[in-house]
Amino acid sequence: MRILFMGTPEFALNSLKTLDENHDVIGIFTKIDKPNSRGKKIKFNPIKQYGLDNDIPVYQPNSVKKEETIKLVKELNPDLIVVVAYGKILPQELIDIPEKGIINVHSSLLPKYRGAAPIHAAIINGEKESGVTIMDIVKELDAGDIILQAKTPIDEMDTLEDLHDRLAVIGSEALLKAVNMIESGVATRTPQDETKVTFVKPIKKEECEIHWDHSMERVYNFVRGLNPFPSAYSFCNEKLYKIYFVEKYDRVYDGEFGEVVDLVKGKGPIIKVLDGSLIITSIKPENKRVMTGADLVNGNYIKVGEKFSIGSKVIQL
Repeated sequence: MRILFMGTPEFALNSLKTLDENHDVIGIFTKIDKPNSRGKKIKFNPIKQYGLDNDIPVYQPNSVKKEETIKLVKELNPDLIVVVAYGKILPQELIDIPEKGIINVHSSLLPKYRGAAPIHAAIINGEKESGVTIMDIVKELDAGDIILQAKTPIDEMDTLEDLHDRLAVIGSEALLKAVNMIESGVATRTPQDETKVTFVKPIKKEECEIHWDHSMERVYNFVRGLNPFPSAYSFCNEKLYKIYFVEKYDRVYDGEFGEVVDLVKGKGPIIKVLDGSLIITSIKPENKRVMTGADLVNGNYIKVGEKFSIGSKVIQL
């Protein structure tokens, strides 16, 4: 089956490889190249690089709504279009082109967590289960009929990166199954239950500051749900600290929320929260490398009695 693939980030790479190994990927649509923030050098995204390495034509239209883009898709004449984290809303004129439709790999169990940050949301909200949904694309965001879903448990130690990488593999496997079903004409569609729909907005940098006045569980999930990107952070002595992992510590200390109430040698600083304490075990001080909590203590970066800031904006998930 002739497939046009649309995607951009690392999450889409497993799906592209799987399709390329089992079907005829006739072209790739991906976002335009952008210079990196430091050297201003162009680094190809992993989807474009895969296309170049495997002689698959790569297209990078500025807009999927322009007539020349619609004309290009018609000329390519794909049987099916597959979208995985492309990051663009497709117009109805494009959706109507392929005979077998357009399908999408979405990294949540729809109708829960439609939108931009479903993996972050699953970890931050303390979900015990996540998964991927293979669905038809319609004009409304993530609202198409479900072809199939694949689930995975979320371990209490999972970070955003852990779940992201696992869902990328699960998603590629589910996608191949769905594409084969579509090719064989046996795929079924199930409408989403609109009464259970939730949305996730893109996460803003200012929403990633830690609220030490929240519960131990909530802060713990917040930190791991932003690890490694965009990363939770806090300020101490006007210096920025990116915090990548904490451990729950049931002991309740006197003091203020966000205060460094103790230092555990070989472990890290203990921070007071609403209903207990948290030990910082992975952290990046401003202009320093990522280090363990033990390194932080040994280097005297933080002292007992000092206080981390409390964020002012809460992520709405």
